[in-house]
Amino acid sequence: MASLNLYFLVLVLVALVSTPLGVVAGDPDILTDFVMPMMWGMPMNITGDYFTYTGFGGWELPVAGFTVQKASMVEFPALNGQSVSYAKLRFPPGTVNPTHTHPRASELLLVIEGALSVGFVDTAGKLYTKDLVAGDMFVFPKGLVHYQSNHGSNLAIALSAFGSANAGTVSVPVTVFGTGIDDAVLAKSFKTDLPTVQKLKAALTPPPKH
Repeated sequence: MASLNLYFLVLVLVALVSTPLGVVAGDPDILTDFVMPMMWGMPMNITGDYFTYTGFGGWELPVAGFTVQKASMVEFPALNGQSVSYAKLRFPPGTVNPTHTHPRASELLLVIEGALSVGFVDTAGKLYTKDLVAGDMFVFPKGLVHYQSNHGSNLAIALSAFGSANAGTVSVPVTVFGTGIDDAVLAKSFKTDLPTVQKLKAALTPPPKH
């Protein structure tokens, strides 16, 4: 019974959050070529180094779980005002990038190593899936719930381009079960019991920040 409750819960959860936020905004236009960095209220003297990001290079420690390296305006300030950013995704065998949305941008994923199974759910509740290999690309429309998964036995690596310098990421599992929403509200919303909700909360609630 518990497994059936969990299965039903997942189906309802995806359907519930597949509708994008009421306002899905993009980056504002700028009136200059680029946003000049400032120091003490004065424009900085910049060179080509300012427009260069090297964070995706170098040797990486092997890890067991899914990891993402971002090149957004936070990590790469030159992207501010340029309406573009990147992420490098690493999927060891059997790992998944859980269901999530990007409220401010669509995502264009390119598999550069290995193979991935991907999918998204549109606002009518229809699921679109595809198995990708190295060289394949897949687009996730802005604001829709989507995922990527490595079902194979080899490492998979992908690059994702976003139409925003700060696409934002909303994790579906953590947002619903890890943000303190009342247990009874979640149990009624997903037509399940309190122990099931509490089990999911225990696994998904982030540790307190100090």
